Amino acid sequence: MGLLRRQLALAALNANAFHPPRGLRSGVYAFAAGWLTTELAPQLLGLTALDAATHPPRAGDRSRAAGLALAAANAAALGVMVAQAQRARGGVETALTDALGVDYVEQLDQAPTPADLALPWRQLATPLRVFRRGPDGVQVERDIAYADAGRRTMLDVYRPSEPVHPGGAPVLLQVHGGAWRVGSKETQAVPLMQHLASKGWVCVAINYRLAPRDPWPAHIVDVKRAIAWVRQHIGAYGGDPSYLAITGGSAGGHLAALAALTPGDPDFQPGFKDADTHVEAAVPHYGVYDFAGATGLPRAIRMRDRFLGPLILRRRFADDPAPFEAASPLLRITPDAPDFLVLHGTADSLVDVEQARLFVDRLREVSDRSVVYAELPGAQHAFDTLPSIRSAHVVRAIDRYLHWHWNGWRGRPVGDSPAEVAEDQS
Repeated sequence: MGLLRRQLALAALNANAFHPPRGLRSGVYAFAAGWLTTELAPQLLGLTALDAATHPPRAGDRSRAAGLALAAANAAALGVMVAQAQRARGGVETALTDALGVDYVEQLDQAPTPADLALPWRQLATPLRVFRRGPDGVQVERDIAYADAGRRTMLDVYRPSEPVHPGGAPVLLQVHGGAWRVGSKETQAVPLMQHLASKGWVCVAINYRLAPRDPWPAHIVDVKRAIAWVRQHIGAYGGDPSYLAITGGSAGGHLAALAALTPGDPDFQPGFKDADTHVEAAVPHYGVYDFAGATGLPRAIRMRDRFLGPLILRRRFADDPAPFEAASPLLRITPDAPDFLVLHGTADSLVDVEQARLFVDRLREVSDRSVVYAELPGAQHAFDTLPSIRSAHVVRAIDRYLHWHWNGWRGRPVGDSPAEVAEDQS
């Protein structure tokens, strides 16, 4: 019975991964199980094969026969997940070429080689190791205060042991997720920061104050303080204070997008309204873009009324809609918005992928800058937290995007069409 029970449990996990429930509460449970199943599908596939191999058929044992049949079906389902994750490489590359042009790689330091794009199988085999030890040549300086709220306003700096850019490295600011209530700088986007630091970037991961102890807008105020800190102090860590991109996932995706769209907003910069808080580019992952329910999406309205209002903003939308609207990146887009690379998974059970689609549509309608959108089939919320096949492809795509952007920023303005570039050069 052991084999059959294990395979029944795995079958339930697989079903949840392909068709997760999307209710406000059920979506949380679906996310936790679905994220691990989809991103650890190769490991689960190996365990399934081992389970079946160590329980060969036995005459008259119907339970074992049923378990083996179910193991075969589970292996096929996991194989589909692995194939979906592999296709992320082509999907993100298509998103880049569609938005930036097929010749965007000419603006990189060099075109990516097969070795650059190869999956780091040793790292993928032991995904938790990334949190214990980073790659050689990367050093991390931890718990640097950027404001005066204790541990919740500390940051870590990831940088190359030997500077690659003597004139100052480009800087990426990472904002963790966690529903504005939990989370820490040590647990998210570590694969991305380690990868970019190994390529010469300086990456800054921040904590920020959390609800319910500190209700909105404490979260975005702290992100703005961190941006101001980077502008003032990152030169001491080898970074170029004049070039800053921002990224984050989930609540961090919301905060990264909102910070990018509201430079200098005095409501979010109490006591430091004159500080420079603009960023050059934003890369939000599976973010919440509609606090106000302006899209009319039922899930966005339920999140507003049952979660964001009572737990994060501590007020009702019906009584005071203005703070919800001010906190919605979707409603803060202007022609001056910076360049965006937006990523979201189609299987996200926490944040409707339609929010990302509508946010991108609005960006493309209003913004004067480039907008790249990569939608990842089969990806759950938090798909980039652990080293996985999908996250490895996404990390390398972000690497190409940010290097394209930084090189363009150093030379010509990015976001111009090929025709505009040709006209400028004629």
